[in-house]
Amino acid sequence: MSFFPGSDARSVPTEVKAPSPFLLMLEARAPWEYAALWLSSPWLRELPRGDGHPVLVFPGLGANDLSTYPLRNLLTVLGYTPYPWNFGFNFGPRPGVLRGCAELTRELCDKHGQPVSLIGWSLGGVYAREVAKLAPEATRCVVTLGTPFAGPPKANHAWRVYEFLSGQKIDDPHELRDQIHIAPPVPTTSVYSRSDGVVAWPCSLNEDGPLTENIEVFASHVGLGLNPLALTAVADRLTQDPKRWRKFDRPGALAWLVKHGPARPA
Repeated sequence: MSFFPGSDARSVPTEVKAPSPFLLMLEARAPWEYAALWLSSPWLRELPRGDGHPVLVFPGLGANDLSTYPLRNLLTVLGYTPYPWNFGFNFGPRPGVLRGCAELTRELCDKHGQPVSLIGWSLGGVYAREVAKLAPEATRCVVTLGTPFAGPPKANHAWRVYEFLSGQKIDDPHELRDQIHIAPPVPTTSVYSRSDGVVAWPCSLNEDGPLTENIEVFASHVGLGLNPLALTAVADRLTQDPKRWRKFDRPGALAWLVKHGPARPA
C-alpha cells in the first residue's frame, strides 16, 4: 500500500510495521556516523554561517543533553546560540515538562529578542513540535530527526522502552498522542531515513503544506543527530528566514545524497 506525505498523516496504513530485524541490526553503524562527523568537521565548518539566533535542542527517548552535545557544538561553530533542554533524561511526557519547555522557549525568545529554532531528535522531536504549538509566537522553526508523529504507535522498536521509562501504555488514550500528527503553525521540517532501524520511516512524514517538508537522508536512527548529511540539512534549514521560508532544494553536491519531496514506502 502506498503512502504519500501529501496525504493526511492519520491515514498512514495500519499495515506499517516496525523496521525489519536487518535494519535494526544496521543501527550498529551509528559509531561510524559519529566518526564521519569528526572526519567531515572541516567541511561542516564551511557551511553557511548562522545569525546568532537561539536554538533549543531536545534529546531522544532515554537520552539527556550529553547526546546532543555534538550537534550543539556544531551549531556554536556555525554562529548560532544553542541551548540544551535542561530537563534531564527524556523519559516521555512527564507532568509539567512540556509546559516547562514552552516556558523556557519564551524565556529564550525574550532574552535574545527573537524567536527560537527548535530541534528534536526522535521522541525529542515530539516535544519540539508540541512546544511550537504552545508557544508559536516564540518559535522560529521546527526540525525533527527520525521523529515518529504519525501512524501506528507500535510501528517502531522503542515502544516497550517508552512504556518502561514513562510508566504509560503506548495504546492508552493520551491528549498528546491524539494531536502529534498535526504540524505546528511554523516552518516544520522532518529529516528521516528509510534505513532507520528503530522507527518505521512513513511515521516520520509531514502532511504536505506550505510550511511543512520532509528531507530524506541515509542514516541510522541512533546516529541521525550525528550524521553529517542530516546535520547539513539542519544547518540549511536554520538559515531560512521564517518570513520568506522556502522548502529545501538539495544544494550542490548534496543533490544525490539528500532527497526532498514525495516519498513512498519501500
